[in-house]
Amino acid sequence: MEKPNTADYLDELRWNDDGLVPAIAKDHKTGKVLMMAWMNAESLRCTVEEGRAVYWSRSRQALWRKGESSGNTQELKSLRLDCDGDTLLLEVEQIGGIACHTGREHCFYRQFVDGEWQTVEQVLKDPKEIYAASS
Repeated sequence: MEKPNTADYLDELRWNDDGLVPAIAKDHKTGKVLMMAWMNAESLRCTVEEGRAVYWSRSRQALWRKGESSGNTQELKSLRLDCDGDTLLLEVEQIGGIACHTGREHCFYRQFVDGEWQTVEQVLKDPKEIYAASS
């Protein structure tokens, strides 16, 4: 992916009051939605420069390089902006096959069925194993 010479592309986004935009990550081969996270201008700039997903962690108030503790990184293949300029779509290669901190392939593992949320995706790897090295 070609890297821009300036940060002008940041001016085209409609940031929310907290200076964030939602960023949806999907698998570039299967089209499966993997997760949703937030980006600020710095995390978007890092994503473009590094060619890998870097998000903004609202709970830690810090940059979050996807996979920095789990090893399950997201290599950026394509970056898109929606028609309103307020949501990003990252097409990624999910290295390690696990995007969710629960040890699942993606974060959307609960489905509304018969009036309740049911877990419909299995854990691929115990989160205690994934994050053991970073503890």
